[in-house]
Amino acid sequence: MPQYFIFHKPFQVLSQFSAEGDKKTLFDFFPGISKNIYPVGRLDFDSEGLLLLTDDKTLTHQLLDPSFAHPRTYWVQLEGTITEDAIQQLQQGVTISIDGKKYRTKKAVAKILKEEPPVAERNPAVRFRKNIPTSWISLTLTEGKNRQVRKMTAATGFPTLRLIRYAIGNLTLDGIAPGSYKAAGDEIKELVLA
Repeated sequence: MPQYFIFHKPFQVLSQFSAEGDKKTLFDFFPGISKNIYPVGRLDFDSEGLLLLTDDKTLTHQLLDPSFAHPRTYWVQLEGTITEDAIQQLQQGVTISIDGKKYRTKKAVAKILKEEPPVAERNPAVRFRKNIPTSWISLTLTEGKNRQVRKMTAATGFPTLRLIRYAIGNLTLDGIAPGSYKAAGDEIKELVLA
């Protein structure tokens, strides 16, 4: 019977079990977990949010193979007050650099969040500058290039300050505090692949 864990990865934790210097890893949160459980994809050390761990190789393949193009939604705090023009650019796709080559991102769903999403305080906190406002957006992608969200927002002139993966398909972080996880059953496939 496959195992599934929905983990809220905190800031400055590696999306791996193996040690790397003195950085925290998944092992700090899952010390006795089976050696067959792996994270599906990754979140950067400085990103937060939903990370799915499983030993289900079929689901892992479906989530990592770009041809399935499943949606992933991010809450992104930006430096500056984002404009409708920048939102349209994100929706249409922007040109970023991947491995030194220009790459045009696929169309995305981007929305300005009128209020800050219900997120826990980050430790350490995001730098605060009184004379530079920040804004929040929701960005849904169907692809996952290295540091793509950060590169996309920078390309529109609004650097990312905080990045939280809120959802994979219909599976969300709701009710899971940073550093916590919950086990799930087979119904997870319907949520993730919806």
